[in-house]
Amino acid sequence: MLEKLGSMRSAYGEALVELGGSRSDVVVLGADTTESIKSGMFGAKYPERFFNMGIAEQNLVGVAAGLALAGKIAYAGTYAIFVPGKCVDQIRNIIAYADLNVKLVCSHGGISVGPDGASHQQLEDIAIMRVIPKMRVVVPSDSVSVKSIVKSIADIHGPFYVRLTRGVVKGSTSPIVYEDGFEYKLGKLNLLRDGSDVAIFACGLMVPEALLAAESMKAKGVSAAVVDAHTIKPLDEELVAKLARQCGSVVTAEEHNIIGGMGSAIAEAVTKHHPVKVERVGVVDRFGESGEATELFRKYGLTAARIEEAAAVARKSS
Repeated sequence: MLEKLGSMRSAYGEALVELGGSRSDVVVLGADTTESIKSGMFGAKYPERFFNMGIAEQNLVGVAAGLALAGKIAYAGTYAIFVPGKCVDQIRNIIAYADLNVKLVCSHGGISVGPDGASHQQLEDIAIMRVIPKMRVVVPSDSVSVKSIVKSIADIHGPFYVRLTRGVVKGSTSPIVYEDGFEYKLGKLNLLRDGSDVAIFACGLMVPEALLAAESMKAKGVSAAVVDAHTIKPLDEELVAKLARQCGSVVTAEEHNIIGGMGSAIAEAVTKHHPVKVERVGVVDRFGESGEATELFRKYGLTAARIEEAAAVARKSS
């Protein structure tokens, strides 16, 4: 389980190239990080539809909006610390307010950026983007789902924020969750394994950790459901409510501040539909720091062991 590895960034580049071949209305914009996040793969194939705006993130967003107004499907991205970090005003007032067809796909979210440190470790983006009206927020768990999501959202009108991560394994890769493929459906989360004692909702790189935690709990007689909560907005409240009733306790796990992120979204839905104990695993209201990604995940408690501990607390309180 989870033995195969893949690069989310490479999957993004490959998906853009495939989209470029099937849709002449797709354009791609970058902000001087196109080689790093692999969007330059599209530029090499379709240079007339590729725009590197330089280190000017507000301009990146504005030009993407202009291209969308001209009838294009604009994919714009850089590192997550810069978008949305440096241009929330432009995203809110130019893209979201006008409901423009701009897909913001940004990499290097979370502390998995590693040695670059707190200034480049984006831990607030999910919270920022999910409160903007009309914005959809998606956090893929592996390279397979990245490819499906990036291509699928071309057919869904309106703004998206898709958060990719650098990866914590050699070559900036991460475990592949969906070996048999992945079909993206807006607003529908993926139940990876069913359970009856606790429901674990995870996104991004925490999905593999959640699966490892569930396997460990199974050996101890605890039945844990695991959900890939890839689409944080719009949230699949129906599945959240179903599992809250079925399991009686909930754990959330994300590579993000626990305030305002995926865990908050799940807790809001649980409170609304079927209140049960919710334990949130994530970065607890602090900045990141420089270090190797695997070391930081252990220090900040983004591990299968921490998820298992949270599940025990949630079940004891239910």
